[in-house]
Amino acid sequence: MQKKTQRRGRNICAALLMAGIVGISTTFTPVATAEPQQPSLPFGTPWYTVWVNKPNGHSGYVFYTTGMAVALPVPIDTSAFDQLRPANIIADKSGREVWRYTPPNGKLVADFRPQTYRGRKVLTWWEGDGTNGIGSGVHYIADLRGRVIKTVRPGAGLTSDLHEFQLTPDGRALIISYVPVRADLTAVGGPSNGTLFDCVASVVDVASGKALMRWSTRAHIPLTESTMPLGPGSTTYDAYHMNSVALDPSGDLLISFRNLDAVVGVDIQSGRVKWQLGGKHPTLAMGPGTSIAGQHDAEFTDAHTIRVFDNNEAGNNQLGYSRIKWIRIDPARRTARLVRATTHPAGLASLAMGNSQGLANGGVFGSWGTSPHIAEFSRSGELVYEATLPVGTYRAYLADWP
Repeated sequence: MQKKTQRRGRNICAALLMAGIVGISTTFTPVATAEPQQPSLPFGTPWYTVWVNKPNGHSGYVFYTTGMAVALPVPIDTSAFDQLRPANIIADKSGREVWRYTPPNGKLVADFRPQTYRGRKVLTWWEGDGTNGIGSGVHYIADLRGRVIKTVRPGAGLTSDLHEFQLTPDGRALIISYVPVRADLTAVGGPSNGTLFDCVASVVDVASGKALMRWSTRAHIPLTESTMPLGPGSTTYDAYHMNSVALDPSGDLLISFRNLDAVVGVDIQSGRVKWQLGGKHPTLAMGPGTSIAGQHDAEFTDAHTIRVFDNNEAGNNQLGYSRIKWIRIDPARRTARLVRATTHPAGLASLAMGNSQGLANGGVFGSWGTSPHIAEFSRSGELVYEATLPVGTYRAYLADWP
């Protein structure tokens, strides 16, 4: 998730401004704690508008965050606009808000979702500061009343980025950090003493807070692999833009890089890049329909299949409709084959953000990023649920509550 050019910055700023202009005059008192709340406003319209809610959709509640200020090139106070104020929200599928946490003034939240820690269902989210799609903060694990039980950091003086906080069944956490380092950018048309954002994936033992592994992108992938041009006159380069980390079935890492248009498999013991899907130099033969661009949220659905939200955007150029893809990879044979893809019937194109969550009934649920839609599709690709927001949300999840 990143604002990469002045054009995109104008688009997002305009979206925020328009949301403030057209927003209804209903106001409510922000909640400063994470205690359960009664619905604080008529959340059906126009804040959260449900357009499709078919009976064959999966049951559950919608978990998402409001506020897109982290995507803007400079900090902007959106607290004057109720519908843009950062918050973690749980709503039922009719759009009725049932729970909200509002962070302290000036703080942002992202990636709010239910997870499991030590056999208990918990709530997790990122909270901190950020601009240009890069966050600096901490991750919280809370009980179902919103009371924080763990604050998780990557350690070694690093801060947590907003893009990923995934808990593993054995009590580890997968975290991303953006680390500015001095770098020679002449190979991409920049200065010899520029700044590069090195993206670091950390594996942390939650109970002890100890980092079990740190993986530096810069140490393994040259910045010249980036598909994102350095802006004219820019001295700072976000060459990689790591936006998701997950475990593969063997326990190694699966990492998505928006600005490489690539997903890579990383050996968790040695740090070696085992294979690469997409990008300038893929190691897998890319079958028809397997290309990805500006993608988010890559995860394995089985031993050989990756599900990814393909924004289909590169270098701030929308290449076509965004879609959710299932891609079967065979690292031994070095092949990649498209299994299926789901495109929104309205032909949505998401410039940034977005996710997809597999459901127990074979369907899929998630956010369409900067296209402010939350949608659910059946296994056959039928749109069975859809809601819209004033502006986009980074990720959205469907789960039972409480």
